Amino acid sequence: MFAFLKAAAHRPLLADADVDATYRRLRWQIFPGIFFGYAGFYLVRKNFDLAMPYLAELGYSKAALGLPLSALAFAYGISKFLMGSVSDRSNARRFLPLGLLISAGISLVLGFAPWATSGVAMMAVLLFLNGFFQGMGWPPCGRVMVHWWSHSERGRVVSLWNVAHNVGGGLIAPLFLLGMYLFNDWHSAFYVPAFVAIAVALFAYLSIRDTPQSVGLPPVETYRHDYPPDYEARHEQEFTTREIFVEHILHNRLLWWIALANVSVYLLRYGVLDWAPTYLKEAKHFSVDKSSWAYFFYEWAGIPGTLLCGWISDRLFQGRRGIVGILFMSLVAIAVAVYWLNPPGHPAIDMAALISVGFLIYGPVMLIGLQALELVPKKAAGTAAGFTGMFGYLGGSIMASVLFGRLVDAFGWRGGFLLLLGGCAAAILCLIPTLRHEQASAANLARHRAAQASADPRS
Repeated sequence: MFAFLKAAAHRPLLADADVDATYRRLRWQIFPGIFFGYAGFYLVRKNFDLAMPYLAELGYSKAALGLPLSALAFAYGISKFLMGSVSDRSNARRFLPLGLLISAGISLVLGFAPWATSGVAMMAVLLFLNGFFQGMGWPPCGRVMVHWWSHSERGRVVSLWNVAHNVGGGLIAPLFLLGMYLFNDWHSAFYVPAFVAIAVALFAYLSIRDTPQSVGLPPVETYRHDYPPDYEARHEQEFTTREIFVEHILHNRLLWWIALANVSVYLLRYGVLDWAPTYLKEAKHFSVDKSSWAYFFYEWAGIPGTLLCGWISDRLFQGRRGIVGILFMSLVAIAVAVYWLNPPGHPAIDMAALISVGFLIYGPVMLIGLQALELVPKKAAGTAAGFTGMFGYLGGSIMASVLFGRLVDAFGWRGGFLLLLGGCAAAILCLIPTLRHEQASAANLARHRAAQASADPRS
């Protein structure tokens, strides 16, 4: 299996006259592959939520159905880190589609095999396995992006790719409705998205290429004359597992800081999203339809917010992701405070505040993932992305579901919102240590490019 997944070998370089056209063509081809490929993982990750009301009618309690969901989240958090390490030494063209096919296969089992939904333990095992193989989605996308797009353009590319979260999540419900219309079977929540995911996996395999060198192209830094100040030729060679973990992950102080920041960012992301329907109904007296629309707009507001955040970090702050993250998290704190303190009877303000949180929070989610990619050499990017993602899911998402709920039970909604505001402050504090590093890197990069421009007229 490892031989099948092994990173693609370098091919002889193409003629100089063919490099530019080939780079342009393949970048336009590869981006849809990783975009829709990652969106496809969402089709077979969150579909259990749609089946839960029907499972409840079969006699399963809410507490019992929470066990499979917890198993999926736990496995996914661990897998993002483990699979990140594997992906750094694997061919992204094969790694991502394989993970998507396995996840789709598990969904087909849940949809077609009666024994798969016959008990909580069986569902928990299957969702745990699904969560584990779901971890094969994000790391290879990170590997592809750092190899095919250079530092000065990466913020816009990663922010656009990050919209795949919202696109994939938004397609699950329409596919389920289609399945119910065609088959009148709630199991279609599993098998209809799974068939679509299989088609997406095939598309991803046909579209994605592992690295520029695997198709005879020079590194993207050479192609774009865009060398980071710490770039070395050895960064184009595959690292051993020990080199990745010890040299570039465990000893990387700034990576630990942004991983801790990710805990707080995910706390905000899921703390607001997961509890919005309950909070709006109980505290603000929203009807079911109004709270459902608010939930929908929260998720989709993240699309323009993420794109704006990436553009700002590239164009206005020259790749300084930390200061942009602090700016957005400060605005999130204001929106959360308005969302909490606005008295009942002013639904327009509540909706605007909730949508503002959705617009703002996905930017820091994207930026932390991007910082993880940029704080390590390219060959360790998948592990770094998985490392910060593990903190976000095992820390932030669990706090959002467990700790937030307990605080609300004990102290009312005030306790939950104080936790969220504390999370905003903690995220900002954890991002501050990155500012000096980014300022020094930006200054070094400017000097490096100035020297390069004077030495090479083409730049």
